Amino acid sequence: MTHPTLLITGARLADGRRTDLLLAGGRLADPASAPAGVETLDADGLLALPGLVDLHTHLREPGREDAETVRTGTLAAARGGYTAVLAMANTNPVTDTAEAAEHVAALGRRDGAAQVVPVGAVTKGLAGEQLAELGLMARSSAAVRVFSDDGSCVHDSRLMRRALEYVRAFDGVVAQHAQDPRLAGPDACCHEGEVSGRLGLGGWPAVAESTVVARDVQLARLTRSRLHVCHVSTAETVEVLRWAKAQGIAVTAEVTPHHLLLTTDAVLGYDPVFKVNPPLRPDEHVQALRQGLADGTIDAVGTDHAPHARHDKEHAFADAAFGMLGLETALGVLVETMVEPGLLSWSDLVERMSATPARIAGLAEQGRPLAVGEPANLVLVDPTRRTIVDPADSFSLSRNNPYAGRELPDPVEATFWQGRPTFRR
Repeated sequence: MTHPTLLITGARLADGRRTDLLLAGGRLADPASAPAGVETLDADGLLALPGLVDLHTHLREPGREDAETVRTGTLAAARGGYTAVLAMANTNPVTDTAEAAEHVAALGRRDGAAQVVPVGAVTKGLAGEQLAELGLMARSSAAVRVFSDDGSCVHDSRLMRRALEYVRAFDGVVAQHAQDPRLAGPDACCHEGEVSGRLGLGGWPAVAESTVVARDVQLARLTRSRLHVCHVSTAETVEVLRWAKAQGIAVTAEVTPHHLLLTTDAVLGYDPVFKVNPPLRPDEHVQALRQGLADGTIDAVGTDHAPHARHDKEHAFADAAFGMLGLETALGVLVETMVEPGLLSWSDLVERMSATPARIAGLAEQGRPLAVGEPANLVLVDPTRRTIVDPADSFSLSRNNPYAGRELPDPVEATFWQGRPTFRR
């Protein structure tokens, strides 16, 4: 792997300080040591931030390469400013063995435009009945540390307790998709309330999420283990998390960009692009999520990037696949919903989208400050650029973009992973 040398001049860091950055040998070097004639990038007017880290990406490979591949998914990630993504386990075959995890990691090394970190399944085949090979995946060359049955809830309390106890031995974390299957049944596809009643869609009550989180934080306290809550979507869950953190329980949580911007009103036209799991919620939940992210109750942003082939989305709303794209637009949505309204500073945003996700996932080379000797994983951002979102411009293979036709910030100017440019405008 070659590591080009590049001098970036006149950038500003998240805290406003002006700086030059020399990328050499995959790391940040002293700009004063730049060789004569080195390639130079004028970053006047741009922010230089640590590369973003996504705790929640669906790359679909192996098994659904018609929707996404490691190559296209990580190109989309680079376009969004990401230098690392955690690849969820609901592939085909499921990432529930050491061999499967090593295969995903190898695909990342071969094809990735960002670091690809396999997430291991908690249960075999995501079936919720038997624990997967947690220890073997952790001891494999893939060194799996995050385990999730995302798309399905580990609803058996005893099994969840055993998983938490098991991962504690190697400082792993169980990332829960909190959805009580008895409260949010197989037909649930819309927040339970006025809109679901008016449209005749299966309702998903907010309590189906918060009750599972309430159980799991108690299990995390019992086992003295690490719990991570995926895609928080309700005000009630924010309150449970706030209580749990006040008790000193080792719980972290993420929120998606779409749950920070979109509301249940988006589904009024029955457009299946807005069918997502968990569902979009009314505005009072959106406001609670923004406040929870602002005050640190919610630790991180996870895109839940979920590409789908057209034939999986182009159905009646109730029959369409769950999920929407997120990697390329995540930073823009956060600028729109959190930075521009003053809820987060740029330094806060770095914590929520880079440093904290890297810490949760145990990625020592990601989320690092932009200082001499640190890995050259960074994104250059133009905080003023805006655009009309056009799904046809996506690097993803899929087109289920919920922001089509909407004007949003489009801040990413360039992304560098290990000093190599993975996206340049």
